[in-house]
Amino acid sequence: MILHIVQYSATQDNALATCLRYIQPQDTLLLLGDGVNALLLQKWQHALADTQICLLEQDLVARGLQSRLGQYKQLSQAEFVHYTLTHAKVITW
Repeated sequence: MILHIVQYSATQDNALATCLRYIQPQDTLLLLGDGVNALLLQKWQHALADTQICLLEQDLVARGLQSRLGQYKQLSQAEFVHYTLTHAKVITW
């Protein structure tokens, strides 16, 4: 089980697209920073429909997106640390 972390905007970087080529069904995708903006676009909502997705809560709050992306699991900073410890590997894209 791998934790994949994407922190860059999908419209300005290919990190998310590259990540999707390698992610497995049992893996988790954590979007943080400008990476959370990808879920505002239908293209990425559809591409990630079968992916376990988490968003860093403080980044949603900073962008005023908590209600717009409320259907996704939101992690506190402490939960983020817990995820890094409970996954076998962490890959940052």
